[in-house]
Formats: sequence, structure tokens, C-alpha cells
Amino acid sequence: MTATPVESPVDQALDASDARQARDARAGTAGATETTFPVVAVVGAGQLARMTVPPAVGLGARLRVLATDPEESAAQVVPDVQLGSPDDLATLRRLAEGAAALTLDHEQVPTEHLRALEAEGVAVRPGPDALEHAQDKLLLRRRLDAMGVPGPAWAEIRSTDDLRAFGERAGWPLVLKTPRGGYDGKGVLVVGSVDDAAAWLERAAGEPLLAEEAVKFTRELAVMVARSPSGQAAAWPVVETVQVGGVCREVIAPAPDLDDDLAAEATALALRLAGELGVTGVMAVEGFEVPTGGGSSRFLVNELAMRPHNSGHWSIEGSVTSQFEQHLRAVLDLPLGSTAPRARWTVMVNALGGDYPDLFHSHLHVMARDPAVKVHLYGKSVRPGRKIGHVTAWGDDLADVRARAAHAADYITGTVDG
Repeated sequence: MTATPVESPVDQALDASDARQARDARAGTAGATETTFPVVAVVGAGQLARMTVPPAVGLGARLRVLATDPEESAAQVVPDVQLGSPDDLATLRRLAEGAAALTLDHEQVPTEHLRALEAEGVAVRPGPDALEHAQDKLLLRRRLDAMGVPGPAWAEIRSTDDLRAFGERAGWPLVLKTPRGGYDGKGVLVVGSVDDAAAWLERAAGEPLLAEEAVKFTRELAVMVARSPSGQAAAWPVVETVQVGGVCREVIAPAPDLDDDLAAEATALALRLAGELGVTGVMAVEGFEVPTGGGSSRFLVNELAMRPHNSGHWSIEGSVTSQFEQHLRAVLDLPLGSTAPRARWTVMVNALGGDYPDLFHSHLHVMARDPAVKVHLYGKSVRPGRKIGHVTAWGDDLADVRARAAHAADYITGTVDG
């Protein structure tokens, strides 16, 4: 799905009444006003901020990142780095000073700080009212229910009695989640009984947990959408995500053999969520394809991420406009770009840290073996299970594309040696 043709501020600035001013500004004759490229302040300096650098260059924007360590992924490649904690309001104020917009590499930022910045005139994108639905899974579940959005059966859990009662209603096993802070399988536990959850309930000490039914799904799907402050919206093709041990292993774009009606349903739902939650920037809607009988399926929403997301990395090479460029366009309220795929199939495979730390020489081997494969390394030290990069391949033969991407990622991580 391509961008919706909604008039943006750029269009408005070029109407007949402003034509002369626009021509003068373009020619540099609009008086003494100095034209400067916009600065986008990014809270966090992980791989998402790092991958935003190339499109920022193309758009003429500059990034300023907040890092907790000078060796963080984006801090290695962005000249304008500030060190500090996202939990400190004064630090966030310094980061946002003079910036056209403030956005996020991660969602672990106190919403009260973001509200304070908004009150001071900072363009926080996404805003805290939207972001809190990605930060708090219980809040999200309540909002989705109020909107009539399909999802797993769920319950707020504060005691063993709560969990036992929900297990009797929904059936065991259950999926237990910490409402805040979980990612890549962290903060998620599958339990077959109350006893399996005893340690989690003890650590929670009366604080709520989220319990969900263990959905019997066909596969996991994700929809990436973008929305600007002007209300312009765009969506990429629905993708299939393959998880191993709670961590995304592979993304296939578009999802193979996906029913057109289900793809349209999932896309429309994601765009509706972005609009009703007031999202600005890129958002990932992760969900399940669930069979309903008679060969039909439905889409259940699992979680949201209000930032560029692992399920959208394929778009760097696989789409006319990558999720990272689109996110910048959205937060700066520029016209959104085309999300059309560049190839019949694009496959992204994550490279996870293993026992082989020499990423440079393994990268050389991959480049020589398959020059058409693209490798993105994140500048991270190698630790088992850590996302250290990803590999993308594309083409007309899905089996071949998947095999090429998987082999390259496996060689980088040391799983294969030839």
C-alpha cells in the first residue's frame, strides 16, 4: 500500500499565495533568514538509530543521539552524541534543544518527561499519549478491547488465585508477561500451571502481571505502518516473522501465500490503530494468523512497537522507502515515500552472537561468496544470543532467497564454516 494522498504542510507552502516566497527561499533571496537543515534528536543510540543515519544524510537532516555509553552502536557513527540517561529530564531537555523533533530508538523513556517536553514546545514524536500503549501491555490490552480489536484472551494477574481462575477459563498453558520492559523473549514465560509461575509471582510482589491465552496460530505476521502529524499514512506489505527461542530469526516480505482479504484486513487494522492512537512515525503491529475453519483465518494483535522495528529491516533494500527514511519523513512532517517492494521476495535474517567474534573477516567471506547479499553489522561486541547484525537477500525464487540469507547469517555467527 502506498502513501495516502493527504495534503502536507509542504504542499500547503507551495500554493499560489506562497509561490513567490517559496521561489525566493529556494533561490536564497528571502531576506536575511538563514536556512538550516533540521536536527532530529534521538533518545537512544542502538542499532535503530545507527540505521537511521544513511537516510538522514539523503534527506538533509542531522541526527543527535543520546547514548549511555560512547561505544553504543549509533554513537560510533553519529558526530553529535550526548551522554546521559533517558530517565533524567534535564538531559532530555539538552538533547531536544534546537531540534526540529525528538524521537526514540527505544521505548524506555518516562512518559512524564515527554509530557513535560511537549508542554515546553518540543515536538515529541511519537507523543507520550500514543507511546504509553507500547510501553505498558496491560494498558494496550484495555485499549484494544475498548476499540474492538481482536486479540488473545487475557487477564491482569496479582495473585495465584487470579492466575488459577484465568487458567480455568482460558485453558493451560498460558503466556505470562511483565507489562513493561520486555523484548526479544525477555519478560515472557509460558506456564503450564500455577506452580510454574510461582517465582514470577513472588518477584512481582503484588504488582500486576499480564496473562494471555496461548494462541494456536498458523504463523506470526507483522504490519509496518507510518503516520505523519498531518495525518498522511502509509503501509508496507504484511510480512511473516519466524521466531526461534522468542527472538526473531527471519522475516519474509511479503508473507507467502497470504490471503488477500486477510492482508487487507491486517493492514487496515494497523492503519486504524495508528490513527486512533495518534501515532507519529513508524509503528509495528505484531500479530498472529489464526485459523477459523473452512480455510479462513483472522488476524489477532499481539503487541505494538512505536519506532522502527526488526520486522521492517527488510525494507532497507527491499522497499522504495525504508522504514528508517519513512520514520524521519513522518517525524519531520515531510511527504511520505512509496512503500512499494523492489523485488518479488525479500528475506531478512538476524545474525545473533555466537562463539565467533571476528565479524570483519566473516563479512569478507560473505561478500565474496554472494555479492548480492547485504550485511548490516551493528558495531556491537559479540555475546551469545545478542543481535549483532542482519542479512538481506532478494529475488524471484523464495527458496533460493531464504537459503542465501540464512547461509550468510549462519556464517557470520559461526554456525557454518563454508
